[in-house]
Amino acid sequence: MGKRELTVLRGISLNIEKGELVAIMGPSGSGKTTILNLVGCLDTPTAGNYYLEGREVSRLSSGELAQVRGQKVGFVFQTFNLLPRLSALANVDLGLRYSGGGDSRRAMEALDRVGLSDRANHRPTELSGGEQQRVAIARALAKNPPLILADEPTGNLDSRAGEEIISILTSLHSEQGITLVIVTHDANIAHRCQRIIHFKDGQVVAEEKI
Repeated sequence: MGKRELTVLRGISLNIEKGELVAIMGPSGSGKTTILNLVGCLDTPTAGNYYLEGREVSRLSSGELAQVRGQKVGFVFQTFNLLPRLSALANVDLGLRYSGGGDSRRAMEALDRVGLSDRANHRPTELSGGEQQRVAIARALAKNPPLILADEPTGNLDSRAGEEIISILTSLHSEQGITLVIVTHDANIAHRCQRIIHFKDGQVVAEEKI
């Protein structure tokens, strides 16, 4: 029996402007995470084209894609993805090493930007969920990427911690002009953005400007 091919995205045409704050919403299985992986150069499309800052990146080799990710994209995940044995500072510095070179000074500056410089030597188990996510944001910020992708960044947090995280992300966007794309199920978070893109069954079914 032949392998069944699954089409996740169908006929997507999407443009995100430099410096824009965009939310992506849709039910589970609608293609939200797939589009985020494509935008973040974690995956490549089987058809069509993807341009990042004017460069066609969808046909690059895996090594070239890794270089683009390291230089251009910061990721913030729902599950934080911190190494438990490393301090907050070391986690941020490790992210810099993966993107081209560690720099403890830049790592500390990034922690300071999210209000965590006084917790730099604490391990993730010594931090609250909200603090761990702030470390993850600092890790994304440290390399000064033009694009940050956040996949359900408040999904594992209580409402108060979630509000702190969204306030940090939106402040970073407004103060530094970072292009920020947030995948979320939370309409309140989506309405803090400039535009909401609604996905369903692998297609864009609606867009709202806020």
